[in-house]
Amino acid sequence: MDTATPSRSAASSGVITALLSVAGLVVALQTTLVVPLLPDLPELLDVTAGDVGWLITITLLTGAVATPIVSRMADMYGKRRMMVLSLSMMVAGALIAAIGGDYLFVLIGRGLQGFSSSLIPVAMAVLRDVLPREKVAGAVALTSSTMGIGGALGMPAAGALYDNFGWTSVFWVSAAVGTLLMLGILLVVPASATGTRGRFDILGALLLSLALTALLLGISKGPTWGWSSAQTVACFVAAIAIAVAFVPYQLRVKAPMVDLRVSARRTVLLANLAGLFIGFSAYASLLATTQQLQLPEITGFGFGLSAATAGLCMIPGSLAMFMTAPVAGRLTMRFGGRFTLMLGTIVMTAAYSFRIAWDDTVALIIIGAAMVSIGNALAYATLPALIMAAVPVTETAAANGLNSLLRTIGMSSMSAVVAALLASITIEASGATFPAHGAIIVIFVIAGSSTFVAMVCAVLLPRHRPVRTPPVADPTEAA
Repeated sequence: MDTATPSRSAASSGVITALLSVAGLVVALQTTLVVPLLPDLPELLDVTAGDVGWLITITLLTGAVATPIVSRMADMYGKRRMMVLSLSMMVAGALIAAIGGDYLFVLIGRGLQGFSSSLIPVAMAVLRDVLPREKVAGAVALTSSTMGIGGALGMPAAGALYDNFGWTSVFWVSAAVGTLLMLGILLVVPASATGTRGRFDILGALLLSLALTALLLGISKGPTWGWSSAQTVACFVAAIAIAVAFVPYQLRVKAPMVDLRVSARRTVLLANLAGLFIGFSAYASLLATTQQLQLPEITGFGFGLSAATAGLCMIPGSLAMFMTAPVAGRLTMRFGGRFTLMLGTIVMTAAYSFRIAWDDTVALIIIGAAMVSIGNALAYATLPALIMAAVPVTETAAANGLNSLLRTIGMSSMSAVVAALLASITIEASGATFPAHGAIIVIFVIAGSSTFVAMVCAVLLPRHRPVRTPPVADPTEAA
């Protein structure tokens, strides 16, 4: 592992926080990088629309697999080293996609870009290592919020690049940004001195990878293959079977890939469940909002906006997240993570109620989306703080990696739910079939119900003093 001792004088707290917040932006950009290109990629790459869908799926799959593995390796071998490795894979993927120029190379490149997902939990662990304790909560909150900001900014930015410089330009820019971020990390982030002893759990990593691949493949492709199709059922059966083997193995091995005993602690378990439901809920706003804004006006509830304009409508929500992040950090410092998580889930539940009742104008939709973003920022900002306060310092990255993974599973599940509802609840207009307004309403009802469940998880969290510092927890301490 990295052998240098963390030095808080290596760079100011502000510089390190800003740099790692940029990492959040870069990660989020990878998820929306090709979205504006999707309608034209079948013709550009000479493939079917179904083939193009894999350019989203493959990034999701590799990201889900890489996040827990890279996070665990960061705790063992050094956080800066693993951040550089993840960025190297992302940059290599962008270059392969840009230079290769055909579908196979773009598919491989998008798969490698998925490694960027592991940056966030590792970045949060770095913040715990190198920042003064009183600044950790605010810095973690800011880094969490940048993911939402980057996701919303990615669509209009990628659309502008595509329109002016061609489709490969989005990959060239991704490679350039990733390279600059990598250099910044090497120059600014000190090497990590913490680490765990023992061998890396290769078998555990393999079992976890296979289970996640089967699960997320079934979720993401279920709407296309059919939920009762042999392929989808086989994926879910395989995921369950592998998980049944994975759990007892992790309980026996000395240095497990996922420390299930730590994960079963009340605080960690409830925070992870909340992350799953919040990830499920939050993604509904982005997907359903852009869909409604782009639907033609003949549907009676659409607004006929272009993809780029619809993307711009998400920017107020991104700005709201950015402004809420420091507030979330201060609330967590003063009142504790439980309070901030409860507040965030209450705001999100109220926001979806607002969205169900009022969506007659673009302005109301933007306000509703911004309300969801504010609640999302409050909730996401406090989850890492809760987890870091409940796990040993040598497991910070792995524990946050598991939380990030569960958010990804939640988002993937909501993506499948949205696709299924928009395809099944439809109307006819001018001889064409469109999603009905009822589909949007049902999506928001499900999302609001999900945030309510997350709120229950927050209420059930143990009452502790405010999370002013991320203490080093005793590995043997009960929840």
